[in-house]
Amino acid sequence: MRIGRARQASADDAQQARAAFEAEALAAVDSLYRTAMRLTRAPADAEDLVQDTYLKAFRAADTFTPGTNLRAWLFTILHNTARNRVRDRAREAVSADSETVEQAADQPAYGSVAPVPTPESLLLRDTLTPELQAAVDALPEAFRQAVWLRDVEEFSYAEIAAMLNIPAGTVMSRISRGRHMLFERLKERNPVHV
Repeated sequence: MRIGRARQASADDAQQARAAFEAEALAAVDSLYRTAMRLTRAPADAEDLVQDTYLKAFRAADTFTPGTNLRAWLFTILHNTARNRVRDRAREAVSADSETVEQAADQPAYGSVAPVPTPESLLLRDTLTPELQAAVDALPEAFRQAVWLRDVEEFSYAEIAAMLNIPAGTVMSRISRGRHMLFERLKERNPVHV
């Protein structure tokens, strides 16, 4: 009788831990999506990337160490998945019928309507000025990732280093250089007179 109760209590504890893990993981969905948009620059690709991230995270939930930073763990999965996708796409052979492409380019867009704003574009429109948003988008990808993760997502240097699989010193350098590039681009657009 006691063994049955102990097993039931153990199963209940595991179920509660799993539910807490899922709730905490799902709380990071907006941040993951914003970062996925920065990585992919396409809403559908960003959604797929976030979905793959959660799929991998939930499958590997038993490997997560409770008490550590779940959000950083999810971002590491996101960046590794994105990196793997880029590598896999680079390997794919591209075949296109040039005549079909030229015909499609000459045709007007079907049902030409304004693009649907994404959650990221709405957030950025409300938080970043157009000049700052354009300057961030113009940064080379390596610098854009580092600056975004530090200044927008507020991860530590060590967490960013783990996510991007690079040394912490490289993270600090990329953030410093990225911020300098941002400053220079913004200074060009709005010169400061002293």
